Amino acid sequence: MKNILVLMHDDAGQEARFQCALDLTRAVDGHLTCLDVSMLPVAIDDYGVFGGTATLIADEQAAERRNRARMEPRLGDEEVGYTWIDVTGDLASSLRDATAISDVLVLNRQLDDTTYPDMFGLAGEVVVKSGKPVLAVPERTRRFDPFGHAMVAWDGSREAEAALRAAVPLLQLAERVTILEVHDGSINLPAFEAAEYLSRHGIKATILRRSSAVDLPSTVILNELVESAASYLVMGGFGHSRMVEAMIGGVTRRMLRECPVPLFLAH
Repeated sequence: MKNILVLMHDDAGQEARFQCALDLTRAVDGHLTCLDVSMLPVAIDDYGVFGGTATLIADEQAAERRNRARMEPRLGDEEVGYTWIDVTGDLASSLRDATAISDVLVLNRQLDDTTYPDMFGLAGEVVVKSGKPVLAVPERTRRFDPFGHAMVAWDGSREAEAALRAAVPLLQLAERVTILEVHDGSINLPAFEAAEYLSRHGIKATILRRSSAVDLPSTVILNELVESAASYLVMGGFGHSRMVEAMIGGVTRRMLRECPVPLFLAH
């Protein structure tokens, strides 16, 4: 895990993404790629007929040039190797196109006070369609601590396995690793096998078992994150299809809306 990609765009979540990406890059002695996306307008209606589209795009590009002028000088003081890329296009496709040489993408989970940009939908789409893990950070966080307490949400699924494998370089840095198994009677691959896998990578993990008979699995996870003062959460994303998740909810969706700590998500 050496190539970190962070979305740069002048919105409410940018400072959180920026700070957490810097912390992650320093921790793994990696290289940071800053992708500054000038987003195409979502809906034009009649305005576009009279040249409004070009005006909106030009305004967005000018705003992002100012954003780069503010943010890039700060990188010079951070002692990390970086590349800055400017693109114009759809946010999700621009990110997917840039993931080819990236190991992890730093985005936001759902923003707290605005729906634009749609970080909730973006994080879900990118993690499913790019095949790369996403570190989705809360809007108000200003620090990512890879050296603290890492919690792994475990349900024995293929998605959980993928997240565990992808997170190994991070978990090797953690002072403490807890595997939280929320048991509902359907787990095929028990948590002790995940712990054994980690042990072969030099990671000693503690297993914490909780039942989902009293609370929803998502509620159990959220409670344990707070009670254990976890630094971040590792979990597999969208074990059901996106359509099923949209209809019945799901742990992934709730974590993308409410997780109080950075969320390392893989599919």
